[in-house]
Amino acid sequence: MARKTKEEKVREDNLNAFFEALELMEKEKGISSDMLIESIELAMVSAYKKAKGFDGEIIARMDRETGDVHIYIVKTVVERLHNLETELSLEEAQEIDPRYQIGDRIQFEDTPKDFGRIGAQTARQVITQRLREAEKGAIYDEYADKQNELLTAFVHRVENDYVFVELGRTEGVLPPKEQIPGEVYKVGDRIKVYVVDVRRGLKGLQITVSRSHPQLIKRLFELESPEIQSGVVRIVSIAREPGSRAKIAVVSEDPAVDPLGACVGAKGARVSQIVSELNDEKIDVIKWSPDPAEYIANALSPAKVIMVNANEKEKVARVVVPDNQLSLAIGKEGQNARLTARLTGWKIDIKCQSQLEEQFDAQAFEAQMEEYEQFDAQPFGNQAADEEFDPMAFEAQLAREEQELAAGLDIQSDLK
Repeated sequence: MARKTKEEKVREDNLNAFFEALELMEKEKGISSDMLIESIELAMVSAYKKAKGFDGEIIARMDRETGDVHIYIVKTVVERLHNLETELSLEEAQEIDPRYQIGDRIQFEDTPKDFGRIGAQTARQVITQRLREAEKGAIYDEYADKQNELLTAFVHRVENDYVFVELGRTEGVLPPKEQIPGEVYKVGDRIKVYVVDVRRGLKGLQITVSRSHPQLIKRLFELESPEIQSGVVRIVSIAREPGSRAKIAVVSEDPAVDPLGACVGAKGARVSQIVSELNDEKIDVIKWSPDPAEYIANALSPAKVIMVNANEKEKVARVVVPDNQLSLAIGKEGQNARLTARLTGWKIDIKCQSQLEEQFDAQAFEAQMEEYEQFDAQPFGNQAADEEFDPMAFEAQLAREEQELAAGLDIQSDLK
């Protein structure tokens, strides 16, 4: 057996290393070696066409044993020649093989002498490209699963009010509309972000994160409260004005577990961590109730409520509060009432006790006080300072007003 030349031995070693690399990529990156070879063959076709200026059909085949790439021109057997590069006459075809007929396609090898070097370069480029694509695909798969989740991020740079953050293996963007108003972001800051969107873009993976999304608060409470994380305590609704105030309604699936305590923590430790993370954004944790009146009264916290008249059909609630609680119930620039409406999904009409009393005739009001018994239901909040107001009388008066209004409409209809 003839000894291999040094050049042949180097070529064999390179070939072995090439196929070993293909096997390794298949195992570690999940990239099929057959798919890689097909990609190399397609790349070789492109390289040949570019070098030769050829526009016809080309086939490239890589020998799985030797690693050699062979190029074939495909010609079609025709009766009359129109294009010598892509066609072959029937007479010429039958000289090669008498069985050839019009319409048959014949392959002719036309591998350039220096195609081994070109093939090696092309293979290297294809493998590098496939590796990049596989890496991008793996990163996308990893972060697509993190959509709607909470991540820890580090501020990388700030450009034109857009904040770019490091998320581990990739980068995310915090656009202005997803930022907390007034919050300042400095390079190196460590912040918690909510993943709003993960998608493939023209420039690669694009991840949008948020600091203002209501669900950010939910994820932060899940992080701080084992009861919420396990599902024993459930967050029913969230209303938020980022950077200023938020309200969350919670309910316990276990009667033995206090939902407010599970969120607030011992001495307020749990909620304090979240408030600190959100740069002192105030958070009201309120107890959800299936009774709309009780739920709305709770949601107006910290204001005390005397009573709530809830119209479930129209989702409108008339709320009565003590005179000294009116401004607290409405809140600065209407914020407390606004957040309560968004949290509960009800329209809220808040009035103080004196405003309602002015709507009644003084004598009628006193008569109703004597006529109706004490309101059976427990009042909301502390009513000690408001004992002169009778909720039952208020409801009765509302009913009469509605009847009178309906009667008036009927009379107007008859007159017409």
